Amino acid sequence: MIQKITSFYKLQISPVPGTTRYIPTVPFEMPQVGAAAMRGLRPASLSFQGAQSALKSLVCAQCRRSLSSSAVAASGHNRWSKIRHEKGAADLKKTALRSNFTKTMTFLSQMYGADLSLNAQLAATVTNAKKCGVPKAVIEAAIARGQGRSASGANLEHTTFEIMMPPSIALVIDAETESKARATQDLNAMIKRKGGVVKSTKFFFARRGRVVFGEKEVDSENGEQAAPSQGEPVSADDILEDVIEAGADDVETDDEGNIVVWTPPHQTAAVVNAVTGGAAGQESKFKDRLTVLSSDNIWSVNEETRAPLGNRPDELRKLTEMIAALRAYQDVRAIYCNAVQGDAPDEIWQQLEQDIDW
Repeated sequence: MIQKITSFYKLQISPVPGTTRYIPTVPFEMPQVGAAAMRGLRPASLSFQGAQSALKSLVCAQCRRSLSSSAVAASGHNRWSKIRHEKGAADLKKTALRSNFTKTMTFLSQMYGADLSLNAQLAATVTNAKKCGVPKAVIEAAIARGQGRSASGANLEHTTFEIMMPPSIALVIDAETESKARATQDLNAMIKRKGGVVKSTKFFFARRGRVVFGEKEVDSENGEQAAPSQGEPVSADDILEDVIEAGADDVETDDEGNIVVWTPPHQTAAVVNAVTGGAAGQESKFKDRLTVLSSDNIWSVNEETRAPLGNRPDELRKLTEMIAALRAYQDVRAIYCNAVQGDAPDEIWQQLEQDIDW
């Protein structure tokens, strides 16, 4: 009986060394039928089920995988490919809005204090930020940063990072952090991962103070609209004499009609006080007409060092990913870049304009 089974399944019975068991194997050639071809068998050492199991084990795993099947993808499985562009644009707008709120809250906290009951402009900005979905933790961190502290109360250290991106795009990053060593390690790893090089780039820029004034629309004392009895809007020429005496270098008007005053880095506070009368006992004829929209020391790119962007997708992708990653890092306060649009697509350039501090 055993001989018939082994002939039918083309099996050869091999003993396991050191044991009393036998293993059925398949020879490369058909064994010859006869006593010489068969080795001695112990009783009940082979069964039909055992031979069938042995044959099944000879089928390789790769063959079994090739015969497997998977469920048919249901409707909607490719939805991400259809909405990712819309979601990406929406995320960019949300990030830009949050960045604007945090900058404004940090500035107002720095200029007029962190107490919302004594700082009406900051209180109004916080209310608007909450309506737009800015998280409470982000709001608290922005206000604390204006006081030179982190959200946990630790003092912040200022540090600057210089980056060069291909082909010749220079970046300067201003950061404020609780731990300079941690921030340096994180940002260096990010720069390497995104294809950048840590390299001196400050010579592409000049450190300057910038104060932006706008028309005051709401009276902070009673919340009523300011009366339009002041005549024509205040122009850059109107405040020129006052700000020059306070140490300003230049005055201009931006695309939105706001007055931009350029100063040495240590003269920004003096210019603000000269226009708004912020210092104790100091009066200004523009106090009730102009308000400070922003005031900070920035890295202003030198005109002769501006670099036009090309149209190479790989270089543009690396640059946009780098700037987006820097903007998302919690300790980064400002990003300055010497790039101009050049041959870059409008969509890419608009994204960069939102993330870069000009």
